[in-house]
Order: sequence, then structure tokens, then C-alpha cells
Amino acid sequence: MQRLALDHITAVDSTPVQLAQIARQAGCDGMCLFMEPMDVLPLMPKFDIYADRVARAELRRVMCDLGVALDLAYPFTLSGRTEVATFSTAMECAAELGAGLINALLYDRDPARRLERFGAFCDLAGSFGLRVGVEFYPPSQVGSLAAALDLVGAIGRPGKVGVNADLLHLMRSGGSVAELAAAPAQYMLYGQVADGPATAPEDVEFEASSARMLCGEGAFDVAGFVRALPEGCPISVEIPRNHAVGGETAAMRAQRAVNSARAATG
Repeated sequence: MQRLALDHITAVDSTPVQLAQIARQAGCDGMCLFMEPMDVLPLMPKFDIYADRVARAELRRVMCDLGVALDLAYPFTLSGRTEVATFSTAMECAAELGAGLINALLYDRDPARRLERFGAFCDLAGSFGLRVGVEFYPPSQVGSLAAALDLVGAIGRPGKVGVNADLLHLMRSGGSVAELAAAPAQYMLYGQVADGPATAPEDVEFEASSARMLCGEGAFDVAGFVRALPEGCPISVEIPRNHAVGGETAAMRAQRAVNSARAATG
């Protein structure tokens, strides 16, 4: 059976402890966690595992008891005004929770500064024993798989700094499963699955954060995407369906999402 992790926005209305519990109930051995709430995710409850050490210790205990690992930690967003040192607390938290990878989104419009600051970001992450995955995302300044590979190639730390490939972003950026299959395996560190219509909606940011399709309901080649990833590459189920919040519990939505991913990938 394919090892899967549950992404936080699939069960967006859950706290970190609840996410770990829901992940285990859904048969997932990992989770991808937003370590702090974000304004762009208004359905996410308020919590604080940065300053509240008791809450952080409780989360770590629950994860350990349930056997749920932290595959990927969010949010790490780099803009033109970002001071890399401000990520120290978040990185320390991610390391304490045993994060396999931290997720980086880059919005800095200046190419030279973007590379320089990302390099400093990777240096800081390395000091905490953390690996970095760049998430390419069309509205960002690293909008495609090719752009992400160029960036991590310039850093030159295969296995430690690489790409988090989201199937939705691959399709919306004009990429293909064949392009993913041809990518250097040593730079492909993570994969995230969801489905969607062949034609992008007008608001791709809303689709990404709030309105994805269950695997098998859309036009994406989910099985081909998983086969195109390197053998053993970790995978998460990232299927926010905010229209179902209230009508289905977070656990129900997570279970449906995970079931769809398993059915689509065999």
C-alpha cells in the first residue's frame, strides 16, 4: 500500500493535534502541517506552537503515540523584504517536531536577490538539520517545475534542497507528467496529489487553497504523476474542499480524499 501523508488544508478546520489524529484515522503515516494559522486560510483555527512550548510538546507526544510523522512543514514564504533570520523560530519548531522537509514559496521579483536569499535560507535550514523543498506555484516567482529545478540546481545540494511537486501546480503551469518523469531524481523530494478540471478556473489561487477535486473526479493523470516521481518519494493528499466544510466533518473529508488517492494510484 502506498504510504500517504495528509495535508493540513485537506482538513483545514483542524488544529495540529486534531490533524495528527485525523491523519491516523484516515490511514496516513504522515502529515503536512501549517505550523501557524494564515489569513489566507480563514477556516483554520487559531493555535500557537511557536511560543506555547506545552502545546508543542503535546503535539509531539500525540504524533509519537499515533506513529504519524511530520513530512512537510509550512509556511516559509520568501519575498523581497524577507529577513531570513526571522525564520529561526519556525525552523527550530519544525526540527523539534521531526520535519522531513520544510516547504519554501518564493515571491521575490529580483532574480539575483531571490537566489542569494534562498541560499541563505537553505544555509539556515541546514543548521537545524532540515531539508528544503521548493514548491513551484504559478502566481509565485518560481512558477514552474523548470524554474524550480533551475533554482535548486543553482544551490547544488541534491537530496537536501530540491522540489516539492504539486500535481495541480504542474498542470496549471503548463507542465506535464512526462516533464516530471524526466526531472533529475535527486532533486525531486516530495509529491502532492489532487485532481482538477482540464481548463483552469479564473481564480487559480482560490482553486489551490480551497477548491480542489477528489482524485478521479477531474482530468489529471494522478496515477501517472505518482509513477513519474522517484521510487520511494513521499506523497501527500492535498485536496481542500471548503464547500464541504460544515456538511462533512474534517475526518470525513480527509477519509474521502485519502480513499480517492488510493483508488487512483492503485
